[in-house]
Amino acid sequence: MKTGQLIEVWGDTVDSVHLGWAMAIGCAISLGAFLLANRILAGLVAAPEMARAYSMLVGLAGCLVSGAVCARLFPPKREVIDRAADPAWRETLMAELRSEPGGFGRLADLPAPTVAELKEMGLYDLFAAEEAAQDAGRDAGGRKAVLHGVPPPSPDALRSEPAARGARA
Repeated sequence: MKTGQLIEVWGDTVDSVHLGWAMAIGCAISLGAFLLANRILAGLVAAPEMARAYSMLVGLAGCLVSGAVCARLFPPKREVIDRAADPAWRETLMAELRSEPGGFGRLADLPAPTVAELKEMGLYDLFAAEEAAQDAGRDAGGRKAVLHGVPPPSPDALRSEPAARGARA
């Protein structure tokens, strides 16, 4: 089977020859259904406007039928490539997430479907390890441990900081 040039239409990759055939099949089936229904219903329905409206509905049903026919005739042309993720990429992503204001949060706070999805994608252990590392970096009072010999500021110092700035100005 010879294929034509692959092109992108609405974010999907299609064969241009198959696209042309699908358009022709779609026009033939939907227009044929509309015209046939219009001819049959013209004699059965008293108002010509109603016959035309019902014919358009039959034509829309023909569009659905032609879509199903074309889907069976012309399979997708996309290629799915499954490869292992680069561990360095994951570490870069984790570093970016670490720098976010809200941090990672807690895995225990996630709903069960989200936890199941993380496990299915193989990411649960990655976030669990990160959470364990965060917990290890906190002292018994829940504050972050001392980094490079500099203790974190106390909550009182943080509360009084805006007042001190205002007094300096």
